[in-house]
Amino acid sequence: MSVSISEFGSLKDGSKASLYTITNKNGLTAEITDFGANLVRLFVPDRNGKSDDVVLGFDDVLGYSDNPSYFGSTIGRNANRIADSKFTLNGETFELEVNDGPNNLHSSFDNGYNKRFFKAQIKGEDSVCFSLSSADKDQGFPGNLEMSVTYTLTDDNELVLTYNGRSDKDTVFNPTNHSYFNLSGHASGSAMHCKLQLNSVELTKVRDGSIPTGEFLKLAGTPFDFSELTTIADRIDNNDDQLEIGGGYDINYVIDKKVGEYGFTALLVDEKSGRSVTVYTDLPGVQFYAGNFIKTQKGKQGVTYKKRDAVCLETQFYPDAVNHPEFPQPILKAGEEFKSVTTYKFGTC
Repeated sequence: MSVSISEFGSLKDGSKASLYTITNKNGLTAEITDFGANLVRLFVPDRNGKSDDVVLGFDDVLGYSDNPSYFGSTIGRNANRIADSKFTLNGETFELEVNDGPNNLHSSFDNGYNKRFFKAQIKGEDSVCFSLSSADKDQGFPGNLEMSVTYTLTDDNELVLTYNGRSDKDTVFNPTNHSYFNLSGHASGSAMHCKLQLNSVELTKVRDGSIPTGEFLKLAGTPFDFSELTTIADRIDNNDDQLEIGGGYDINYVIDKKVGEYGFTALLVDEKSGRSVTVYTDLPGVQFYAGNFIKTQKGKQGVTYKKRDAVCLETQFYPDAVNHPEFPQPILKAGEEFKSVTTYKFGTC
């Protein structure tokens, strides 16, 4: 197990980024940049021991300064959508950036956490902690927030993401990781041949703009039922109003466990390569996004990425939860400590 540091290029203003590489005894390697705490590369062995990079991204930091699809991104303060770009907390209304129709998506596009330099600290031989200070009213949210995300790679082929946060005022805090996985390799084209299983029996139904209505939709008998391993392509283009709103799969699944309990969330399997990834989290939801809106663009090694070339499994509080008191709440109380863990465990099949 080891951690190393290398240069990762410069932004247009001359700011230099670094790349932190963690490697375990099995050859699994994660590379993360201090610019945005973005996961840049993830080399995973296949059933024959051949390693490929299984996440979409860019060759140097300049690509991440734009990054319209949020490849590898650490999202904060709030992942996903907030309706009408506003919410009320303790009797005060807070206005956010309008960046997704009338709504707010991922807090800010130009000023998101994924486009800021984090302070990086190596923790032993298997972890790097990336920390960030976010001022009161930053992105429109209340409270001075100190947050961090720690990437840990274990010899059991687990990539563990630990989020911590503390604020001096009540605030919304709902971080996630927005990595795009293609278990055949980032350069292999469509990921729709992969099979998915989700530990869920219902989802949060949405209206136009992918905003939850407050209703829960049972999955049995619908195209959204992944209670057993199912090929993603099989039903993604079915005639269904929820699929039409998301352009395919792009919706929050309610994880079938107690709120706050750490447990099994999802299993993604690629029978071509024999790679699999199992997701565990203590958060209540996971956004399954099938890359429906990936803009055609040049990525790593000159590869052209296109629609549905990878999928995201974004652990989270439900979208627009702050405006739905019936949902588990992403409210971090002043002076209290937020901690959440999401694990991606890689294997072969």
